[in-house]
Amino acid sequence: MSPSINNASLVERISKGEPRAVARAISKVEDLSKDASELMKQIFPLTGRGLIIGITGAPGAGKSSLVDKLALLYRQQGERVGIVAVDPSSPFSGGAILGDRIRMQMLGLDEGVFIRSMATRGNLGGLARSTVDAVSILDAAGYSKIIIETVGVGQDEVEVVKAADVSVVVLVPGMGDDIQAIKAGIMEIGDVFVINKADRDGVHSTEKELEALLSLASREDTWEPPIVKTVATESKGIKELAAAIESYKVFHEQAKSVDGRRRAIARWRILELLRERLVSQTLESRSASEKLDRLAGEVASRQRDPYSAVEELINSGSL
Repeated sequence: MSPSINNASLVERISKGEPRAVARAISKVEDLSKDASELMKQIFPLTGRGLIIGITGAPGAGKSSLVDKLALLYRQQGERVGIVAVDPSSPFSGGAILGDRIRMQMLGLDEGVFIRSMATRGNLGGLARSTVDAVSILDAAGYSKIIIETVGVGQDEVEVVKAADVSVVVLVPGMGDDIQAIKAGIMEIGDVFVINKADRDGVHSTEKELEALLSLASREDTWEPPIVKTVATESKGIKELAAAIESYKVFHEQAKSVDGRRRAIARWRILELLRERLVSQTLESRSASEKLDRLAGEVASRQRDPYSAVEELINSGSL
């Protein structure tokens, strides 16, 4: 059976919302399967229906509990929910799968919830792209709420959250300098801010500090990001969080800024694919690959800097 026919069958099953077909398709894009791009071409026309929610924040902020309770609330409202957990630091999938199994005790028995972890598996690049592809697959399968949960606030996570319709940043009381540390990468992209574990001491001072930082952040729209206080383990504040997310969605649509955001996301996706394709073509070319090995040796021995090495590859027509 040809890959195109095989993909057509897979896409048909995905359009019917079959979890096994969804899992198989995500594995293809995660493993950089040869026919993954052809699969995604067929998936794309089926997308654009689900609301994509990116949730990020420092490790230990209770994001997993928050995501689980938010997913449960959406399920009570009759929504189908997809959860993609992104962990750039995991070189293997074992830990991620174990994490999924623990979470499955609460959500996994519900056929209206799909949970998947995305790890690098040793691949330093492409995580953001494969995660966005996974989200597209869930969208095509009819999941109306798709939550991207990141482990931390590194560059990979920021890139992933940029691709969401709504970006939620989670903090906890007593972070102190950590709020200052993450403001550069996160404050500008956060649409909703959450102070989780709000039963702890210091919640008021954290809220005031966050308000001060948000007053300095520059946004392209007139939206004023709300601050929602939650205690996820007790399901407190979850309805308020869902309401804040919905408010931003409505604002975004009424302000007509949704087109600009989607255009920015589309541009980012095209550039990510272009970079990946150019690098892939370079590595497939024997002469370019040999040149790359030679240049790598020169850079490693400090005979050459990596910047001039890239310039040589470009100028020689290897890219």
